[in-house]
Amino acid sequence: MTSTRNILFIALLFIIYLMWMQWEQDYRAPAPPAATAGTGQASSVAATANGETPVAGTAPQPAAIPPDTGSAEPAEQAPSASVVVTTDVLRVEIDPRGGNIVVADLLAYPLQPKHPEHPVRLLDRANATWFVAQSGLIATQGSSMPAPDHTAAYTVDRHDYTLGSADSIDVPLVWRDAAGLSVRKVFTFHRGSYVIDQREEISNDGSTPWSGNAYRQLQRVPPIIDGSGIKGYANIDRYSYAGAAIYSPADKFEKLKFDHFLKEPLNKNFAGGWAAMLQHYFFAAWIPPAQETDTYTTSEIKSPAGARYLVRAMSPLITVAPGQSQTSSARLYVGPKLQATLDQVAPGLALTVDYGVFTIIADPLHWLLTKLHKLTGNWGLAIILLVLLIKALFFKLSEAQYRSSAKMRKLQPRLAALKERYGDDRQKFAAAQMELFQKEKVNPLAGCLPMLIQIPVFFALYWVLIESVELRQASFVGWLHNLSAPDPYFVLPVLNAIVMVATQHLTPMTGMDPTQAKMMKIMPVVFSVLFAFFPAGLVLYYVVNGGLGLLQQWIITRRIERGDKAAAA
Repeated sequence: MTSTRNILFIALLFIIYLMWMQWEQDYRAPAPPAATAGTGQASSVAATANGETPVAGTAPQPAAIPPDTGSAEPAEQAPSASVVVTTDVLRVEIDPRGGNIVVADLLAYPLQPKHPEHPVRLLDRANATWFVAQSGLIATQGSSMPAPDHTAAYTVDRHDYTLGSADSIDVPLVWRDAAGLSVRKVFTFHRGSYVIDQREEISNDGSTPWSGNAYRQLQRVPPIIDGSGIKGYANIDRYSYAGAAIYSPADKFEKLKFDHFLKEPLNKNFAGGWAAMLQHYFFAAWIPPAQETDTYTTSEIKSPAGARYLVRAMSPLITVAPGQSQTSSARLYVGPKLQATLDQVAPGLALTVDYGVFTIIADPLHWLLTKLHKLTGNWGLAIILLVLLIKALFFKLSEAQYRSSAKMRKLQPRLAALKERYGDDRQKFAAAQMELFQKEKVNPLAGCLPMLIQIPVFFALYWVLIESVELRQASFVGWLHNLSAPDPYFVLPVLNAIVMVATQHLTPMTGMDPTQAKMMKIMPVVFSVLFAFFPAGLVLYYVVNGGLGLLQQWIITRRIERGDKAAAA
């Protein structure tokens, strides 16, 4: 099988794969309508009027959240003056109403290359891009002392904090009730870290015990992704998973699609896990203490601005006796999907870098690319070195492929003579052709194994290039400022077309009918258009891979031709 056919086969598989992904997005079955209240489901958890504040049950394990009532959410009121916290990697806004993190800017990740003044905003309380991290306490039903949920009014001493030269900084918020319960919610920020520690110090100065639960939740609208026209086709955000996810030691990483929140609501209890909301390159996750068995649930919230999706982790029952104090803690990760360090934050957190079914190949490729990047300091050079290593690893297989192609090229006149002799009798022509192949020891299928190996590597590298935040806006040379986006001037797709034309020139087409031959001749044009919308890093990989293959094929072809001339002399 020829190199051109290999490219065609790989690309057709890739197109089918992308079409299937888009079909899943556009035509998947819609979620069934939400159930109404009074369905008879037993539950020890109730909802407030806004439909998304939990009420603790008397048992340590709360049950599922009842259906939403559809009324407006308090957070849509005019925001109070935020507490702004600036570190070396984060700029965060904390709303004193509820003590929630409602804005998070990732200072090291600009929206556009060379524009650090406009960083990526991961958390945001604007209705169109609503994505917030909320937390609170909820008292058991019948308790004489209330507790501050994520809509309660906290008091603050300051509205501006800067890390400066310190290694960490504490940001306290305080809530007090006349019945004697007080809560001090403290956020701790660390230098160079996207992990925010949170603790709620619960003090009971009343005369009766207080019991309730702590909960942490992420709430958002689906991210806005432009999928229209050619620009939308090139937008790699549309191919990356956006939704919720949880991790448990038993079931490992589980994705929770937004359209499944109603028809398959989550209700699980486990320790040592976390809950997250994922999008392309970035995510937020609540990470309870490893030894704490939390209840994880999901719900869809109706608001005037549209549907919002919520994933929650609720702690076991907490009891604080009169005159005593207790502390509930958790960690919030708000930042990039840095695969090399995420598992140090929490087990399984690196799985948020979602390579899908190609993970088993993509993980080693990513690891190897990072090592090559440390060696070269440039992701483009790392990709080139990766090609060299792969070519060296499969050198013998490629050599067998190109030897077979060169021998087929040498047999072209004899195959043409056989075709002319047998005319339209395909059966006799095939038998004579096979006899000739056996006599000359030519295996026309010798190129299949290298092709089969290239296919998974091609797909896996594609996902590495579009999912690895390390390669986001990674420059190579000159005009290439972002290897995870298409080449803006189409230089690499044109070079790839040239390599394909040259490869086609060395590739025998004997046995093809005229229609197939014409298709093969226009393939470079078709693929130059197709590759124009691939990530530049992937096209770079294919240009270098094809160029090295072309060189190897040319050398082997010349060597065989010179051997034939020497034998004839």
